[in-house]
Amino acid sequence: MMSMTQKIIALVDGSLYARSVCDHAAWIAGRTGASIELLHVLGRREAPDQADLSGSLQLGARTALLEELAALDEQRAKLVVRRGRAILEDAQAILEEAGISQNTARLRHGDLITTVAEQEKDAAMIVIGKRGEAADFARGHLGSNLERIIRVSHKPVFVASRSFKPISKLLVAYDGGTSAMRAVDHIAHSTLYAGLQVHVVTAGVETPDIRKGLENALSILTAAGIDGHIRVVPGQPDKVLSQIVEDDHFDLLLMGAYGHSRIRSLIIGSTTTEMIRSCKIPVVLMR
Repeated sequence: MMSMTQKIIALVDGSLYARSVCDHAAWIAGRTGASIELLHVLGRREAPDQADLSGSLQLGARTALLEELAALDEQRAKLVVRRGRAILEDAQAILEEAGISQNTARLRHGDLITTVAEQEKDAAMIVIGKRGEAADFARGHLGSNLERIIRVSHKPVFVASRSFKPISKLLVAYDGGTSAMRAVDHIAHSTLYAGLQVHVVTAGVETPDIRKGLENALSILTAAGIDGHIRVVPGQPDKVLSQIVEDDHFDLLLMGAYGHSRIRSLIIGSTTTEMIRSCKIPVVLMR
């Protein structure tokens, strides 16, 4: 259960999703009492270019050029840091406006995944945008950092949609696997989902095991005082679930990052990927 002793890591960058990440993180913090750690990581791509541009110039000209390039690199590095701090300041302003005073801002250098792995140890959840700066205008393309974080994180990953909307109705994609039951337990033991209407849905063929699993899920939710509902809908999971989200006006989707029958590999499950791409609502992913 999230508590005030835990934190939410909100990954912010210069993308169009940064505002949404802050708004969703504020919503989570407001319901759980957790603090927010805003994190912006300056990765290798922001490092100065080390290529030798001096070519076959004469010694004096080459020395002057190298000095000028060094000065430009230093200036660029300072601007990158200033930009990172400005992004964090803007993010903190959004949180303060939302009434979330328990927040910190951290600017880090290095690999994003390594940094998140270090910081997530005492975190309850990670919040990230569906797309990063490089993918804002690439329709249907997920941010590469999002996929990397989903693969390595051991905490729930909250994937923010393009903009924040009030959340009252939650869809849980249930496939009978371990991560699906872990998702139900997560809902039952976190104040984040208190008061929400929760629908646990299996897309595909109903089997005795699936029915039993759904009934167990309903029992767990009911015992936690949650308004739970279960059903089985025939069809392909990615198409069926996307349609249900649209038709029944769900505000949040929770699902396992991997299907229970899918071998964990270097890419996340295809159904998971398609759901993140196609759904216009935020998605919480469980390992």
